[in-house]
Amino acid sequence: MKIDRIYTRGGDRGATSLGDGQRVPKHALRVRAMGGVDEANAAIGVAIVQSPAGSDWAQLLMCVQNDLFDVGADLCLPQNEGTDHQLRLRLTAGQVQRLESDIDRINAGLGPLTSFVLPGGSPASAHLHLARTVVRRAECDLAELAAVETLNPELLKYLNRLSDLLFVLARHANDRGAGDVLWQPGLNR
Repeated sequence: MKIDRIYTRGGDRGATSLGDGQRVPKHALRVRAMGGVDEANAAIGVAIVQSPAGSDWAQLLMCVQNDLFDVGADLCLPQNEGTDHQLRLRLTAGQVQRLESDIDRINAGLGPLTSFVLPGGSPASAHLHLARTVVRRAECDLAELAAVETLNPELLKYLNRLSDLLFVLARHANDRGAGDVLWQPGLNR
């Protein structure tokens, strides 16, 4: 891949090109879903720079960032019957399974939950919670697109698991859950 120019002027009238050359409005559901994934990736980047020195989760999240570019590549090329699976980069079930393994491994070291967790605690945890909510919004955009267009089913699974991963990492960043800020129902009545 080689990128020669940053600007092309192709979107100056409110349209953009998908990976197959098709021109669509920038407000199209597919473009909004791709933008949500891009925003989630940026939020994860902010969380990475908040990771404690020597933490292994920064490397884990950099792997996720690469996967999110795979999600974007999958989204930018609409599903095509027939030869689609062999010619296009599509997110795989293995990438979803890797997230599940990471969630299970990290969650095993956390204290049990006794209430819902409020976003916060340490700065790293707060950034991970923010990234989690951005991923949830991207998942909603993707679900809306999936309701009207055929998508790789692994895409929704991946974003769903990713928000779970960010949740357990946020708890891990709060002293393995000991520093979680817990919801106290009706506290301020």
